[in-house]
Amino acid sequence: MKTHRHIINGLCLAAVLAVSCETGPVPGGLSEDLHVPAPSGKIVHTKSGSDPSTVLFKLNTADDAASLAEIASSGLVNVSRLFNSTPGKEELEARFGLDRWYVAQFGGTQDIDEVVNVLASMATVELVEYNVVATKASDCIAYPYEGPEPDTKASTGGSDFNDPSLGDQWHYYNQGNASIATTARKGADINVKDVWRELTCGDPSIIIAVVDEGVKHTHPDLKDNMWTNTGEIPDNGIDDDGNGYVDDVHGYNFVTGGAIDWTDDEDTGHGTHCAGTIAAVNNNGIGVAGVAGGNGKGDGCRIMSCQIFSGSVGGSTSLTCKAIKYAADNGASIISCSFGYTSAYSSDNDYLAQVGSAEIDAIHYFEASCNNDVLDGNIAVFASGNDAHDYSHYPGAYNDIISVTAFGPDYLPTYYTNYGPGCNISAPGGEAYLAPWKTFKAMVLSTLPSEVTAHGATSSGKGFDYGYMQGTSMACPHVSGVVALGLSYARKLGKKFDRERFKDMVVSSANGMDQYLKGTKSYVGRPDLNLAQFYHKLGTGAIDAWQLMMQIEGIPCLTAELGRNQWLDLSDHFGSASTSLTYLGVEISEDDRAALGLAQDPYIEYGRLYIHPTKTGAAKFKVTAVGGGDVVGGGDNVGGMEISQEISVIVRSFSSSNGGWL
Repeated sequence: MKTHRHIINGLCLAAVLAVSCETGPVPGGLSEDLHVPAPSGKIVHTKSGSDPSTVLFKLNTADDAASLAEIASSGLVNVSRLFNSTPGKEELEARFGLDRWYVAQFGGTQDIDEVVNVLASMATVELVEYNVVATKASDCIAYPYEGPEPDTKASTGGSDFNDPSLGDQWHYYNQGNASIATTARKGADINVKDVWRELTCGDPSIIIAVVDEGVKHTHPDLKDNMWTNTGEIPDNGIDDDGNGYVDDVHGYNFVTGGAIDWTDDEDTGHGTHCAGTIAAVNNNGIGVAGVAGGNGKGDGCRIMSCQIFSGSVGGSTSLTCKAIKYAADNGASIISCSFGYTSAYSSDNDYLAQVGSAEIDAIHYFEASCNNDVLDGNIAVFASGNDAHDYSHYPGAYNDIISVTAFGPDYLPTYYTNYGPGCNISAPGGEAYLAPWKTFKAMVLSTLPSEVTAHGATSSGKGFDYGYMQGTSMACPHVSGVVALGLSYARKLGKKFDRERFKDMVVSSANGMDQYLKGTKSYVGRPDLNLAQFYHKLGTGAIDAWQLMMQIEGIPCLTAELGRNQWLDLSDHFGSASTSLTYLGVEISEDDRAALGLAQDPYIEYGRLYIHPTKTGAAKFKVTAVGGGDVVGGGDNVGGMEISQEISVIVRSFSSSNGGWL
């Protein structure tokens, strides 16, 4: 349970997020007799960082015409519903109170606190919420990428994918290459290579909504994996399918109210970069790979662009809420949210659970919507924040949302990541200050819109389809992609899960990181980082795609250490009597043997599996034993039963004492 204090703060290192008004200012004034102090407990957030001309409010009863008339008479005009109602979803909307939320627009001469107090003083108003606006947390710089290094195929460990720049995506398969960082550690990645090789690469029925800047849906490495609303005709200015949104072909632009756009002079490419990590098209002979991007046969997961930032405007709570509901109503199974709010909220989960807020109601509505045949709901993933605070930022800090911290190619927390209470799991976020300096390879490589300006590029600074960014913003889509792979694999196996159980599986599919948190971490051009402060504060550890797939299969994972002879206990697979069983053999495919770089054949002695891996990766073994005797019974022979168990082994650069399960 996340019961700590929350402070909303901006998360994305690569997005320009500023104040947005959804409609123009409207003149008007408050009646003098309505200057009433607000009751305690009704007001959510503070005015710091909020839109000065709008507030949100929630009525006790839906469609209370008398209350709306009273609010209008107090000088507030342009009162409108916050959420569009969707036919067939009315019961669910009412269940989470979405039918009771409104936006009040008022004149710029009015004091926002005065307006909030007036609304909160009304008996028919349940909540009043400042319309908080997300802000940037950094310089929002994207560094250009000009092409792959030689011998890319070898650097990816022989991946079957032909994406030429996959070798520079250490965050998928890290071989400890010193050109990435002199401190790069083998296995500091999401352990996805063998999932692609053996289990799944994605499923087009699984849709991930990127709630962010607009995603460049024409990007050559994204266009084939974009979600498409087939009922809408592009760019005709008409709501063809009657769903309340004009030109929502690949998603919707909630800032301008129309088609997705990524070409504003102040856009940073943040949404396109996050989308590429989740599901850039794999094995298409160009560019990079995505976590759930398929294998080149049209089987990648799909990206829906829910645009809440455009250039220097956007990011308000009201836009975010609308985008999340749109994702729920149009088939998304996952929302990937690399954003947060700044300095406008101070409370805890108990308060939020009791009082609520518009964004929490929207997220709960999304989670309760069922947009796949694997879960009884959907999954929300948020970045934890980039302010080096010892707690996750809101909304990710809320106790039923997956909040993601960031590590670098050295398997160590980054200097910017938030950590501690509310942080659930860690993923690659990249880090620019590691040696060698100014190669930027230690950051996260993904897709970019060529229309945006990339730092240190050509004289125009534009024209690059790929580039590096860093942040918990980049860590978040890695987890979203792994969740998408998990849903894809469960669907492939015909398995179904409770949503809460599946979230537990995601968060527990991790490799421990505490063993690395000793001493300090050194940088080029910035102070050393004390690692002890992160001990037990990075959630369950580093996300591991293979472990999630094994949990879906129901196979526990054993963790082996890279580069040494070792014995792995089989009691979890064959029971406490495993040491006394007679074992008939160990089978492993040639592909799996190569994946782990086994120096010699594995075998069993005293209920333990002998293994000597020389590569990080994951593989399956089939171990056969005799239950009830020394030999298998049959014919004239009285003996035991032949029993077999499939065993999963993950090889990392360090084996934690708990075998990777936390």
